[in-house]
Amino acid sequence: MDNDLRRLLFIYNPMSGRGRVRSNLLDMIDRFVKSGYRVEAYPTQYSGDAKRAVIERDDGFSLIVCSGGDGTLDEVVSGMMESGEKIPIGYIPAGSTNDFAGSLGIPSSMKKAATVAMEGREFDCDVGRFNNDYFVYVAAFGMFTDVSYDTDQHMKNMLGHMAYIIEGAKRLSTVTSYHCRISYTDEKGSHNELEDDYLFGMITNSRSVGGFKNITGKKILLDDGIFEMTLVKKPLSPLDYVVLSDAIAAKEVNTNIITSVKASKIELLSDAPVAWTLDGEYGGDHISVNITNENKALTIMVP
Repeated sequence: MDNDLRRLLFIYNPMSGRGRVRSNLLDMIDRFVKSGYRVEAYPTQYSGDAKRAVIERDDGFSLIVCSGGDGTLDEVVSGMMESGEKIPIGYIPAGSTNDFAGSLGIPSSMKKAATVAMEGREFDCDVGRFNNDYFVYVAAFGMFTDVSYDTDQHMKNMLGHMAYIIEGAKRLSTVTSYHCRISYTDEKGSHNELEDDYLFGMITNSRSVGGFKNITGKKILLDDGIFEMTLVKKPLSPLDYVVLSDAIAAKEVNTNIITSVKASKIELLSDAPVAWTLDGEYGGDHISVNITNENKALTIMVP
């Protein structure tokens, strides 16, 4: 084999998206080779394996391509951030929702996305630091956040993001609220504080969350060093639940119940441990959370 060929590490989740990766695997590797890469393919074996594969990789790779859902991408990005390097990452989405890929304009066609991964342009985008962890496009707690890892995989594959909505709607009247004190630095550098009982909160760097586009606004930049933070207060009456349901359906924010602000740094303190999700995967239970926008820390291939 020609040792002068560029080296490509291909990390893929064989279980993602109804087996779409496996059915397209040979075509993708063939495309990589025809584009002049010496390919090392690695199928992930367990949760966290993609992150480990990136951290423990050999030196000399000029491109890392991953294929799977947003959780697979999250692991690869986390591994890259922990390695302290900034090798370009190509992403071939194969999950049931693929919010971040949609925000970047990466095609849903795996063959087209494979071409973008090799021949697209490099884009430096923001990454979220969450205590000692990382997230690519969303960190969230409360209502709906456990749906992504509690919802049956078969249901996810059959229904896509509608599975999350159906599962979450079952819980609206019984969901727990959390008393939180939140301090944040806004886009102007000003310090702000909030305190209330919240059903739900999310910090995002994406134009789509859970399959919903523009839920946090229409002018979202992924490289501006700023997150969008959306908080949903606990409804105090049956009417409030109706208002909340209508607001979610209409994707409205900045109502009396839903607040959305822009922030570069966020500190959240809760009275009791709160379960978080990072890019749709379980992120642990936390009382104290520090979130920082790492501006343009990731290089990803886009059309």
